[in-house]
Amino acid sequence: MKLFQKLLVAPAAIGLFAPLSASSSEINFDAISNYSNSDLELDANSFNQKSINNDLLAGGEGLVDSSEAIGGFSETTTASFGVDFLVGATDGATSEATTFSYQMGIGLETSFTGEDSLSATIDIGDSAGIGTGTTTGLNFDSNDNVLTLDGLTYTFPLGGATVLVGDQTDVSAVYTGACAYSAFTDYMGNCGTGSTVGLGGKGVTAAMSYAFDSGFSLAGGISSEPSKILTNEGTDIYGIEAAYTADSYGVAVAYADNEASTAWGINGYYAFDFATLSAGVESVDTGTTAEGFFVGLSFPEVGAGSLDIGMGTTSNFADGDTETYMYEASYAYPVNDGMTITPGVFITEGAGTGGGDVTGVAVKTSFSF
Repeated sequence: MKLFQKLLVAPAAIGLFAPLSASSSEINFDAISNYSNSDLELDANSFNQKSINNDLLAGGEGLVDSSEAIGGFSETTTASFGVDFLVGATDGATSEATTFSYQMGIGLETSFTGEDSLSATIDIGDSAGIGTGTTTGLNFDSNDNVLTLDGLTYTFPLGGATVLVGDQTDVSAVYTGACAYSAFTDYMGNCGTGSTVGLGGKGVTAAMSYAFDSGFSLAGGISSEPSKILTNEGTDIYGIEAAYTADSYGVAVAYADNEASTAWGINGYYAFDFATLSAGVESVDTGTTAEGFFVGLSFPEVGAGSLDIGMGTTSNFADGDTETYMYEASYAYPVNDGMTITPGVFITEGAGTGGGDVTGVAVKTSFSF
């Protein structure tokens, strides 16, 4: 039986070798022998995998040569990063423990025409800083170590104006403002006019600004809840600002309406030879009028750094209310172009246990790259 199987296989094997023998007569063995090492130029890069053209956030046609943007950002895209570390403690608050906090911000920006800008801001942090509430927080992001989109905007020119549309951004993003004070705590930001000149947003925002050649500017916008744009079910925020800036002074006036209240605010600065004075006043009407104020001094050259000292009301107070105040001082020392150390102290009246004062001490270290 095995012999019979071999006899069947033999013709098939001969059929396979026959074409090989026929084609071998057509091969030029002399030409093969003439190949030399000089004809084969091999080096360390000969077996590297070629890069894949991956134009991330590439710019518009005519601005970027896609053949040059291989495996990275286009020439019109920039990325910036900022990291803050905070060590501090309070006396008189519910917790007096020394705490360590961090926050990090990532900014991405690209242009398609050279005049427009698509921007995304991503934040991550683990704490609001030391203390509690807007009067003692230190401008730190608290999102439980999760990357959070803090703003996605597209800005473009329209005639002589600048238009901004986006999500998770403030109406005041297009405002000029007139506050020269570098705040250490939250409430001192925007020179105490956070509800007007520093107007926030509800989600989806559209705003426009126009700057005149004389130093005068106008801006305004609207912000709505993402799924309830301009409807009765949602809340809309409207704002408008007028500002004027000159070589040594500036002033900004703003109005805001969030359907539950209206507000007026004004802030400004004046630069003396030795320091800059900043001030702000705000009035909010919810059926009852409440007012607050801020004043601060900025010394740009104190040793190798700069000094800021400010005070203001801890909130907007109605007539007959007992006003409480907040005081702060901070010194910013630039170690180098990308690192700044800022120690600061603050006192908040009536914010502690049993209505007592809270005293806080903190050191913030900021990196930008």
